[in-house]
Amino acid sequence: MAVVDASRADLDIDITALMSSLARDWKRIALVALCVTAAAFAFASLSTKHYQAETRILIETRESIFTRPDARNDDSTILDEQGVTSQVEVIGSADLLKQVARDLNLAALPEFKASGEVSFAGRMMILLGLKSDPVEMPPEDRVIKAFREKLTVYRVERSRVIVVQFSSEDPALAARVPNSIADAYIALQRGAKEQSNADATDWLEPEIADLSAKVRAAESRVADFRSSSDLMVGNNNAALATQQLSELSSELSRVKASRAASEATASAVRRAIAGGTSIDALPGVLASPLIQRLRETQVQLRADIADLSATLLDNHPRIRALRSQLADLDAQIRNEAGKVLAGLDTEADAARLREVELVAELNRFKAESARVGEQEVELRALEREAAAQRDLLESYLIRYREAASRKDRNYLPADARVFSRASVPAEPYFPKVVPITAAAFVASLLVMALVTLLRELFSGRALRPAATREPVRDVRMPAFAPAGVGASLDAYANDPGDEPAPVFTKGQITVEAAAERLIARGASRAIFVSPEGDEGAATAIMVAREVADAGLRTLLLDLTSTGAASRPMLDDTSHKGITNLLCSEAQFTDIIHADLYSDCHVIPVGTADPARAMRGVDRLPIIMNSLTTAYDLVIVECGPAEPASLKRLVSGATEVIISVIEEEDAAVSATEDSLKSVGYDQAFLVTPVGYVPPRSPAPSERSVA
Repeated sequence: MAVVDASRADLDIDITALMSSLARDWKRIALVALCVTAAAFAFASLSTKHYQAETRILIETRESIFTRPDARNDDSTILDEQGVTSQVEVIGSADLLKQVARDLNLAALPEFKASGEVSFAGRMMILLGLKSDPVEMPPEDRVIKAFREKLTVYRVERSRVIVVQFSSEDPALAARVPNSIADAYIALQRGAKEQSNADATDWLEPEIADLSAKVRAAESRVADFRSSSDLMVGNNNAALATQQLSELSSELSRVKASRAASEATASAVRRAIAGGTSIDALPGVLASPLIQRLRETQVQLRADIADLSATLLDNHPRIRALRSQLADLDAQIRNEAGKVLAGLDTEADAARLREVELVAELNRFKAESARVGEQEVELRALEREAAAQRDLLESYLIRYREAASRKDRNYLPADARVFSRASVPAEPYFPKVVPITAAAFVASLLVMALVTLLRELFSGRALRPAATREPVRDVRMPAFAPAGVGASLDAYANDPGDEPAPVFTKGQITVEAAAERLIARGASRAIFVSPEGDEGAATAIMVAREVADAGLRTLLLDLTSTGAASRPMLDDTSHKGITNLLCSEAQFTDIIHADLYSDCHVIPVGTADPARAMRGVDRLPIIMNSLTTAYDLVIVECGPAEPASLKRLVSGATEVIISVIEEEDAAVSATEDSLKSVGYDQAFLVTPVGYVPPRSPAPSERSVA
């Protein structure tokens, strides 16, 4: 019969009881830990010692600015993360490892398993198909496979450092192998550079020859075009026609300015002469030397007239003579001004003629400049082609000279260097006896402690009911079974027999009526109190069998001290029961038994110490909730119990029943009054009088749980 746990959510872990299990089983825990530690110590002591050494390689550009023709150090193509990772794969490549294995003759060492010999266990695994046969592989492949198992190559994070680790049973070999791998890798890089340099030299030689011919042809085309197009070059590498056009434009501007100035001056002189105004301030007049001398003479005559006027009269012959000379000077000045005007007109006409000539010449040079411009475009295209071929040739020549010099001088530095070589290790890295032994001891202690705690927890001995929550009734199949004894009985009576039913003056009902009443009310619990002693327990048995015969899942829980309710239902009194559950000596599946004469189930009193079991009486509500969930009706026989002790058993749809054997017994009335006084007003009386129990079945007819 599977029973369901409805109280898991209502339990707390008893830490004290849980920890006490460790103290109780400390000898077993210590013994297992010591055995495991001894086995680990023996394994670590007898295992083959392995030594490990490592070599560190730095990936960097070994080229300097003094050995490069362009005087710069470009390492952008090899110093990125992907480049370093690629070098890790190169170091672990099969070709490099095969070369190192041949150089060190690793095939002659037993630990590399070149012979293909396997142990008996390995041979059995091969026969079972769990392992491939190493004999099927070539000896060199077997060596490389063992080599890879002992080799570790990795890049240090966020750096350009590559670590090469190797483990071996021989400490000297553990240091020699990574150093040999590093040397082989450096040589491999240098060889790759030599090959690349040779390939570059072989490719550059014919390319340089072809480019030299192309450059000569391009420069020849430039010279031929320049001579055929008559493109003369003046100052600043400009075409002669373009330069002359610029000079004519400047000359034309100058002539235009001179003509405009001459015309303006002539116009001013002409207006001054025509208007009779003074011409002394005119620029053209002032520029004439004769007019300047006449002006000086005129000034001198005026000064003499002024001096003589102080002593002589105006009609004096000398004064008249001086005034006559002054008038002649004015006429000469005006005559000379007319000549100046004529000169200005002549100068303006000449400038005008020169301007016409310059305009005609300028137009001619414009057409010539346009033609030259078209030819210059074609010439520049030819020059650009020649310059591009020349630059490419020069760059090829630089690279060729660099490659040739490196080849002749044998200077090809590898882009890596070994900055930390492996040394012979003094101590093995495996096995570490002390750490392995200590770890085995600690781990075995923890595992055994955990196993002990789990076993104690699953047994239910480390669980206690929660103090602040109501029991939960929706969990099936409990893993523990704490319970409590509610009361004790004094005696037990067999079936009352077939006595005629008397008149019931106290309102008690028969067993059949009680069963029907419990079924009709949908009761989940029926608490029987037998104030007359063990004889009253027969009523609970009869009602339980009657309800079970009606098809309901029924359980009878015997809480009497003598087992009066369960003894007639079982064939043996040594069955485990409720007291064993309270003492954590059994589980539900151990204490639930089948009735010999019906489909009812029964939990007997049990075989454990009642006094010890009473200490777990607080778990009784959890037990009742679990049983109520698993069964349709749980009938509890309490014997002559006190009404106050029934509180742990009453919950939900519970009926309280008083078993009556003799109607006039004072204990029945006293119990009825006591129940009503504490609130059980619905308690009713049941008597087995007039009940005919079923016949005892044959052994083959007994119910099986």
